[in-house]
Amino acid sequence: MGKIILNGEIKNRSDVSVDIEDRGYQFGDGVYEVIRVYNGKLFAGEMHLNRLLDSAKLIQMKVPFTVAEMETRVKELISEDGLQDGIIYMQLTRGVSPRTHVFPSSDVEPVFVAYTKEIPYTGKMKPGAKGITTDDIRWLRCNIKSLNLLGNLLAKQAAAEAGCDEAIQHRDGLVTEGSSSNVSIVVDGTLKTHPATNLILNGITRQVMLKLCADHGIPYVEEPFTVEEMMTADEVLYTSTSVEVTPIINIDGGMIAAGETGPVTKKLQQLFSQEIERQCGSID
Repeated sequence: MGKIILNGEIKNRSDVSVDIEDRGYQFGDGVYEVIRVYNGKLFAGEMHLNRLLDSAKLIQMKVPFTVAEMETRVKELISEDGLQDGIIYMQLTRGVSPRTHVFPSSDVEPVFVAYTKEIPYTGKMKPGAKGITTDDIRWLRCNIKSLNLLGNLLAKQAAAEAGCDEAIQHRDGLVTEGSSSNVSIVVDGTLKTHPATNLILNGITRQVMLKLCADHGIPYVEEPFTVEEMMTADEVLYTSTSVEVTPIINIDGGMIAAGETGPVTKKLQQLFSQEIERQCGSID
């Protein structure tokens, strides 16, 4: 993948560099998005791009592009790179200016960067994952998809060191979300997931999943649940752009539902796969 978008222009990656005084580099002063690509087509692209602009607005950052303009350039990048299955990573920083904690003057333009990465599609029925629980030590504006991810990284590293796939974070015993995902449980056939407050990122896959629930008669509620509830739930699953809909069958060494993927999770995996095909074509 040899191309990159820099401020609306497609360039060779080897010709692009980061300025030492870019505020994204020095302060993490920026926002980002990751969009899945199947068959060379964006999945839920407009939803992701709108969330990018929403995140920018929440940190008082102007954006010199519309959603339509960004979508056009991103599609051109996919075409030039020949990407079939993978992701588009994009980020906006507040721009390049002498280092100071105060926002720079309005004539400083944001820096927009996007690039592709190839990731093979692994099939709709994802195998069960393992998780650990950990205190949620992040800031209180998790609804902003910002570049400040140290809390997430520490949680994900703890999971990796424990031989697990994801860290399930909680505040005073109430589950918020994973280190890079949203977490849901199923009890008596009803899916339960944390409401979209400032304590979680309202994941695009989460939003698609809830719409699929509504469209296909799967009961769900958006309310917090405890670690104890999760450990005794009928099913636990996590969702994100990268893992799609994936069951969690082991948490902190304890088996969830005898280590089997439950019926609601299986149904959601099938429905999500159908939604991918509806938007992007067959993926088998």
